[in-house]
Amino acid sequence: MEIAELFRSIYLFKGLSNEELALISAITAEKDFTKEEVVFKEGEAGDAFYLVLEGQIRISKYVIGAGEEALAILDKGSYFGEMALIDEFPRSASAIAHTDCRLLLMDKADFSQLLSNHKELAYKLLWVFCQTLSQRLRETNEKITSLFAIAKGF
Repeated sequence: MEIAELFRSIYLFKGLSNEELALISAITAEKDFTKEEVVFKEGEAGDAFYLVLEGQIRISKYVIGAGEEALAILDKGSYFGEMALIDEFPRSASAIAHTDCRLLLMDKADFSQLLSNHKELAYKLLWVFCQTLSQRLRETNEKITSLFAIAKGF
């Protein structure tokens, strides 16, 4: 599958023109990870955004006294690490290869340059990032509500 064709199947890149997809493709690179290899650790500086081309990625937090707690398993077409493209805070979770996988990565500096040079593309991408972050915040709120309900039983 051609990268532009793959991009079209991914929510983040929906509605982009062929020219915009080509601009994005030009600033990406592929990288392979073996099962259990760490892509990035919670607390590290965020310097890239990732897209799962093949395999699965596990997003985890370390819980004192309990160890690793998996928050999500991401499949082909999923993306993660987008917060690093937007803010200057450390990684909020770890990303670990759940299986052997191939990722497409986009460097933060290249992404920033792309947005500076292409304002219409910047608007489209940042709007979808906002929708993604909103969705993830809602999911987190639901999980927290469930945990509070369970905790009241103790």
